[in-house]
Amino acid sequence: MSLTWLLALSHLKRRQTQNVLSVLGVAIGVMVLTTALALTNGFVSALFDSTIKAQPHIELEAWESNLAGVPRDAALEARLSSTKEVVGWSPYITAQGLLARRAGSGRGGTQSPAQIYGVTPQLEVNALNLSPLDRQRLATLPADGILLGRDLARSLGAFVGDTVYILTSSGDNVATTKRQAFRMTGIFTTGNFIIDNVLAFTQLEPLQSLRGATGLISGYHVRLSDADLAPRLSNTLPTNLPNQRGATFIGKPWQEKYRNIVDSMTLQKQVIAAVLTLIVIVAAFGMVNVFLLTVFQKTQEIAILRAIGASTRLVQNVFLLKGLVLGGIGLIVGNLLGLALSYYFVWQPFRLPGDLFFISALPAQPKAADFLWVSAVSLTATLLAAFIPARLAARVEPAKIIR
Repeated sequence: MSLTWLLALSHLKRRQTQNVLSVLGVAIGVMVLTTALALTNGFVSALFDSTIKAQPHIELEAWESNLAGVPRDAALEARLSSTKEVVGWSPYITAQGLLARRAGSGRGGTQSPAQIYGVTPQLEVNALNLSPLDRQRLATLPADGILLGRDLARSLGAFVGDTVYILTSSGDNVATTKRQAFRMTGIFTTGNFIIDNVLAFTQLEPLQSLRGATGLISGYHVRLSDADLAPRLSNTLPTNLPNQRGATFIGKPWQEKYRNIVDSMTLQKQVIAAVLTLIVIVAAFGMVNVFLLTVFQKTQEIAILRAIGASTRLVQNVFLLKGLVLGGIGLIVGNLLGLALSYYFVWQPFRLPGDLFFISALPAQPKAADFLWVSAVSLTATLLAAFIPARLAARVEPAKIIR
């Protein structure tokens, strides 16, 4: 064993309580940071997953002066069917309006604003990522049926079998309102309160008829094998040029539609990481006090070592090695605790009130990259904290101390 290791281990054995506290400081800081990042990853992932469960990866929106809609585009549909990255597509027509339920059976009448999509059920189930049960409910949606988001059904006080009325504008004339009755056949759940509180599905033809847009659509829903491909394919799938009937389809990826959410989540993770990194740095620099005290108490021993030929580099390396050992142990313990706590939240997600947050549960999603950069930052901070007393110890002048 080298003299550097021998001296470093000797010092570590003599100050066990202070060393344990130093290790715990680093370990707790690392644990908090890794767990917080895992929870943030889980929050972002759960939010995005719930957001695009009942939303396509790409919306090909029809654009022209006719507000009622445009005819279906056979060439575009053929291109969608032949693109290997596309796993599902469906034409749709959309309407913004009110859903209403009449009073009856001891319940008062209610109404709520909603975004209604008229779809072809057998195609739409492949364009969305709903749960198996919700896919079955959508696939078996009858012509007179309507499928409501869970929270929308709650706000209406509607149950399966109730009659729900859609009130919406007709065709190009937004001043003309039409009403049609639908039978509520079920609910779907994405876990995102905002979506579950406004979204509803009917079959394509009844909503076309209600809007006075028979044979017309608002666009296409497209689902991809990889959601991250949406920005690129949203530009290549449509031609962005008028088709033979004068309609233009503009691709809108989900990242653009929900840009505010994407940007805010990215910023939130960066802020959380920055704040918690400061905790790790503060914990690492807590070792400075322990090491400085050691330098003051061991000044005579350091002077004797220097007098008998020990170099400044050796003295400096002793303290750097102590910092490396304490920081490394704290790092290992902190990573193990952080990993255990993160996987606890993977197994038992923290429940959130759906009326206050976008999602109903806060799972964790630990990532190896987060643990690696947390380890790098922590170890760097530990070594920098040890460098200050190491330099001070190396500058001890043996002649002055011995005299």
